[in-house]
Amino acid sequence: MSTALVIIDLQQGMFSDKDAPYRGDEVLRCAGDLLKRARASHVPVFHVQHDGGPGDILCKGSAGWQHHPAVAPAAGEAVIEKRHSSAFHGTDFHNHLQDAGVDRLVIAGMQTEFCVDSACRAAAALGYKIVLASDAHTTFDSSALTADRIVEHHNRTLSGGFVELSASNEIQF
Repeated sequence: MSTALVIIDLQQGMFSDKDAPYRGDEVLRCAGDLLKRARASHVPVFHVQHDGGPGDILCKGSAGWQHHPAVAPAAGEAVIEKRHSSAFHGTDFHNHLQDAGVDRLVIAGMQTEFCVDSACRAAAALGYKIVLASDAHTTFDSSALTADRIVEHHNRTLSGGFVELSASNEIQF
């Protein structure tokens, strides 16, 4: 299998809100370690970057839209810009993966219940094998659930047929 690392929406704006993401520093550390190991193994890396549109903290070109420095793209690494929850919806991401001969995705990023979930489900529907780094995705508290419960729920739900769930330090490239 040819593997790629996919880092979803770990952008400055996600870490500048008054409410910090659940385990934000740990998620950045785990995603940064995955990135370092992927680069050392010469695995393709895809950085997904959300554009929330005018007025949004993730508006293209704004300070919040920029990648977090802990996981910023290196020269030659692909950046997939998106306007929807799924990295596949309205983008050429699938084409890039096919061109690179990728059939296995290691996924890290945010937000768990939106963009991470959507990417995992869309990738599974397209036939990719997915490894979700259980400790390298995060979100914020919602009015219905705390962030830790959202992450726990999605780890359990997605691992029931969509992804292989693994701690970031156990993932092999």
